[in-house]
Amino acid sequence: MSNRENETPEAEGGCLCGGIRFKIYQRLRPVVVCHCKQCRQTAGYLNGFTVSLPENLEFTADDTLTWYESSDEAKRGFCNKCGSSIFWTYKSGGNMGIAPGSLDEPTKLTTAMHIFTEFAGDYYEITDGLPQRLGQRHPDDILEPG
Repeated sequence: MSNRENETPEAEGGCLCGGIRFKIYQRLRPVVVCHCKQCRQTAGYLNGFTVSLPENLEFTADDTLTWYESSDEAKRGFCNKCGSSIFWTYKSGGNMGIAPGSLDEPTKLTTAMHIFTEFAGDYYEITDGLPQRLGQRHPDDILEPG
């Protein structure tokens, strides 16, 4: 039983098959779209993330959650049954990136900006008028969750 049983989550979400389900107990940061090669390979197109502090993320199901160490610095969480790519975080800790497509709607989120745009794929253009950054080592530093 959760110690948050009397709290209302700000958001809930999970993977396609339901093997991963979670609740988030904080206001989420706007979505930041990443164009780096790893994010594009993981998602199959663009990848965007909102963030939560790990202590405000509660799993109600995580039987199929698997972590892949995608670099010396970061790891990515996905469902080993349906393949949904949901999480991104530094191995050293900090905010947990959460793919907004994994959240139940309505998300009430907006998209704030694009990062690592120098790595954008040659099969699309960024035309939404949002701010663009060529690089950004720490997406957590862009817009902190409220």
